[in-house]
Amino acid sequence: MPRPTVLGGALAALATAAAGVLVAAAVTTSPAAAAPAGTGTGYLHTSGNKIVDSTGATVRITGINWFGMETDNKTFHGLWSNNPWRGQIDKMASLGYNTLRVPYSNDALKPGATASGVNDFVNPDLVGLSPLQILDKVIDYAGSKGMRIILDRHRPTAAGQSPLWYTPTVSEATWINDWKMLAQRYAGNTTVIGADLHNEPHAEGTNPAATGACWGCGDTARDWRLAAERAGNAILGVQPNWLIFVEGVSCPSGGLSNVWDNDPSNDEDCGWWGGNLSKAGQFPVRLNVANRLVYSPHEYATSVYEQNWFKAPEFPDNLPAIWDKYWGYLHKQNIAPIMMGEFGSTLADPRDKVWLEKLMAYTGTGVDGMSFTYWSWNPNSGDTGGIALDDWTTINTAKQAILQPYLIPPTGGGSGPTPTPTTTTPGPTPTTPGPTTPPPTTPAPSGGCTATYRQVNAWQGGFQGELTVTNTGTGAVNPWSVTWTWPAGVSLASGWNATVTQSGTTVTAAAPGWASSLAAGASVTVGFTANGTASAPGSVKLGGTAC
Repeated sequence: MPRPTVLGGALAALATAAAGVLVAAAVTTSPAAAAPAGTGTGYLHTSGNKIVDSTGATVRITGINWFGMETDNKTFHGLWSNNPWRGQIDKMASLGYNTLRVPYSNDALKPGATASGVNDFVNPDLVGLSPLQILDKVIDYAGSKGMRIILDRHRPTAAGQSPLWYTPTVSEATWINDWKMLAQRYAGNTTVIGADLHNEPHAEGTNPAATGACWGCGDTARDWRLAAERAGNAILGVQPNWLIFVEGVSCPSGGLSNVWDNDPSNDEDCGWWGGNLSKAGQFPVRLNVANRLVYSPHEYATSVYEQNWFKAPEFPDNLPAIWDKYWGYLHKQNIAPIMMGEFGSTLADPRDKVWLEKLMAYTGTGVDGMSFTYWSWNPNSGDTGGIALDDWTTINTAKQAILQPYLIPPTGGGSGPTPTPTTTTPGPTPTTPGPTTPPPTTPAPSGGCTATYRQVNAWQGGFQGELTVTNTGTGAVNPWSVTWTWPAGVSLASGWNATVTQSGTTVTAAAPGWASSLAAGASVTVGFTANGTASAPGSVKLGGTAC
């Protein structure tokens, strides 16, 4: 979660505490082989300013934050909604988000920790599970979609963020030992790709009595660069295949500014909490395993705090130089990859839309662009709102439209700007025709489709399912719609990946505005929950053509 830290903004942040919304025995969950799309194959490592997979192919993380495990609930927010947890992941993947950044607090990792805020009618498979057991299930299912997971130590406790990586009640040893436990728990599971060591280290106190996180100051109690080395190397000693994500600080000295000396000529250059990596070139993080370091700044808009650069007469043309100074130079000089771990806005101020468009353009297009995880999926982020709206199903189309051209979906996750195959149904590769595909020498009919159904869950009085429809015709269906029938007595409760409605026994899933076209050979998966006896969809049609 962002916090302002520039001069007066930093002082104001100390004066007013904002509501916190951002933010064992070894257990191995079954590894999921990530698909070669936005997320690559096998474990990831770095090469210059790029993230690459086990084959050397460039990977671009275009992900999203799903928070809650760092709060008093100790698990993902939105599990209280009518949209089942798998349905929410399906929606993220279909939108093109190929990675989940998962904030947590050390409270959620304690033995005996309990999760709360789970709708046991919609999510009966989560009832009675610990926070870590729920995380296991999310990791396994996200991995089955071709997505990756980045774990983010967001807070020492659910009470709030801290300027340093330790507090009087959560020691550095606890911080590191919990990281080692997680590294061991998910060892061998290539879905989990790395550790974001500590969220938003930042300044505290006023120079010369600085008490917050510094960068390169040499004080082992405050130098975040040195602490990141200690934790990163401890993790790599357990799991050498993980990426280590290191955020910036706010003010390199660890104090809010040099205004104490009344000399503006030497005022310190401060930025967002976690967003200032201006000293990382001079004082790099040194890890014992080569090609594992990713720098992860945070960047926010006026909905979080009115930074001076938003009020400058040259706005928005001044923004690229600001980003260059704080973190972009690391990418441009081929020093290390950038994975912007948080950025977001309510878009309430017209300048925020300009800021977001500029920022996305700055990251670059295609697979060679900088990686990012947007803040956030959750609609209940007080500073930014979410991609999901209050029902945890409907999408904020204004935000999604800006992000969409930069998203590289996981295979099975939806459509995006790259020519990567996006078929969601399991089976043979696109070069190997399946049983329903006409021989290469016989042209496919102008219209056609196939449908497969998977019952995800069932409980007394209801069930959850996924209907995957593939366009086997020769051209795109735009806009697409899928219809099916249910027996009398079965009624729709919720749906996702489309606008799903029911009239009588007929259900219609209409294309969302952000993905209205279904290309030839492409698939769409419509998820739903329903009331009544579990029943497979009947008489499935794509755009009026029977499947």
